[in-house]
Amino acid sequence: MTTATRDPVDSRDPERASAPLAAEDVTLRYDHRVIAEGLSVRVPDRSFTVVIGPNACGKSTLLRAFARLLKPTAGAVMLDGRAITALPTKQLARRIGLLPQSSTAPEGITVEDLVARGRYPHQGLLRQWSPQDERVVAESMAATGVAELAERSVDELSGGQRQRVWLAMALAQETPLLLLDEPTTYLDIAHQVEVLDLCARLHEEQERTLVAVLHDLNQAARYATHLIAMRDGRVVAQGAPGDIVTAELVEEVFDLPCRIIEDPESGTPLVIPAARRRARGTV
Repeated sequence: MTTATRDPVDSRDPERASAPLAAEDVTLRYDHRVIAEGLSVRVPDRSFTVVIGPNACGKSTLLRAFARLLKPTAGAVMLDGRAITALPTKQLARRIGLLPQSSTAPEGITVEDLVARGRYPHQGLLRQWSPQDERVVAESMAATGVAELAERSVDELSGGQRQRVWLAMALAQETPLLLLDEPTTYLDIAHQVEVLDLCARLHEEQERTLVAVLHDLNQAARYATHLIAMRDGRVVAQGAPGDIVTAELVEEVFDLPCRIIEDPESGTPLVIPAARRRARGTV
């Protein structure tokens, strides 16, 4: 059974108050096109939250609102109990890192220089570039497998390599909250697993709160500790994958008849789409 979650976030609820990032009854739109209305959702503290849903359901729009790239026309996005619009830009950048769906690097910039830009929120008049910044940049490049590309121009890289460089820059920002909009875009299956394994390690070992938009439901069910299923700008269900991923939910959200089995590797729900029926008399 799916559970509707359209009630506004209530700060008096201890469980909801523990959410570092929340949308409270927000309306999100682009010009006159409304994407979501009366949307309320919370991100549990120290969770690996994954947002799933069909194309144009509002997943990336919600992430843009969380990153303060899109201002709600009603309601508010809250960070640590404060309206995100009230926070100074650098303070926000020290709390939330973002890997956008598509990014454009300055022409001719090297991988190392681009990753180093992730340290900008930590700079100031009294704090310039330091050995700690150097270490964080090196560790971020090593973690994403781009250290050997440090002197290469970002323009020369493949799509998959560039995606890992942008992820390295987001890691270098060292924020407790990390937003990832389709982080496996352009990556082959091996690199998709590498990136998601890295995200899982950041969550488990560094206790970071991650919010990712993914298209692959089986990857979402395998890696998420908290899953948010969206359709048509509303939350259809949210909770642990093992609690909410059912054949009924998948058909309701994706219009996909399927059955759910246990993933033999992870023990998480595994979606098996229904087989296409062959017409009689065909081979």
